[in-house]
Amino acid sequence: MLYPSVDSLKGKVDSKYTLVTLAAKRARELQEKRNELLHSYRSVKSVGRALEEVSAGVLINQVADANIIYEDEV
Repeated sequence: MLYPSVDSLKGKVDSKYTLVTLAAKRARELQEKRNELLHSYRSVKSVGRALEEVSAGVLINQVADANIIYEDEV
């Protein structure tokens, strides 16, 4: 993968593990719903598109609320 570069993505998220999780979740959402946040993409694949959204700053990592209990945690 040449674009976006890993160096440009490092400043957008706190760790590479967060980046992988964020991109994977967004890629799945792009495949299922096709709700694109950018007008045009360079990448054809959904993971590349998710990374382009991170690079553009339109997709950011939201910190999880510690008070919320999710179904899989019960």
